[in-house]
Amino acid sequence: MAVDKTTTDREALHARLLEIGNQRYHDKHPFHVMLHGGRASTTQVRAWVINRYYYQSRIPMKDAAFLSRCEDPELRRAWRSRIEDHDGGLDEGGGIRRWLRLAEAVGLDPQYVASTRGVLSATRFAVDAYVAFVRERPLIEAVASSLTELFAPKIHSERITGLLEHYAFADDAALAYFRQRLNEAPRDVEFGLAYVLGHADTREKQDAAAAALTFKTDVLWAQLDALYFAYVVPGRIPPGAWDGREGVAREPTAKEAAE
Repeated sequence: MAVDKTTTDREALHARLLEIGNQRYHDKHPFHVMLHGGRASTTQVRAWVINRYYYQSRIPMKDAAFLSRCEDPELRRAWRSRIEDHDGGLDEGGGIRRWLRLAEAVGLDPQYVASTRGVLSATRFAVDAYVAFVRERPLIEAVASSLTELFAPKIHSERITGLLEHYAFADDAALAYFRQRLNEAPRDVEFGLAYVLGHADTREKQDAAAAALTFKTDVLWAQLDALYFAYVVPGRIPPGAWDGREGVAREPTAKEAAE
């Protein structure tokens, strides 16, 4: 019985993409290992919340840039829910609002976090490079770069478990962003993966898709490298970045200070 080469190519590409995540996804970064294991100080948790907000806030902008290039209405219909997931409605909902609830829970002023004033320059460069990539690269590469969502449910589950176990601020309201993404990410990645596997019909396109996913893992890893350098080791905060004091709405509780 003849083997369908198209099926074989799809399976090989799928395996290749999974291996990129297995090797390069940022769940393996020392900062996340420290955070999920309960070894991050209050300042380090807050620095993570502040910098990760910049990434969260740019996701709907990235998706809007993607949609502006889509001539296929079916693709636009499938993709636009991503903007709604992060921006929410006019008055409530959305991942950005849920992230700001996390900011409030860790003792930060949500308005300060939303201003992005204290964000590390390396965070800005990495995230802005991702937005530019999606705006400028071929659609299949833009979609492939989103496939880090293949690996997101695992990190969200680990994060929920670790934060609940180790940090006083963690409760259902504070962690609502991560719980919601457990539902949203699988839906998003199912569509994105099917699109990439269906459209990467040449070796050149398969290589480009793999390179796009690799680029996105680099974007995520670079953000954590910058956090680790500034707030862990050597602890050298660059000019203009959050100084550990600005935007703090309350001092740590006794339990938080002991963590």
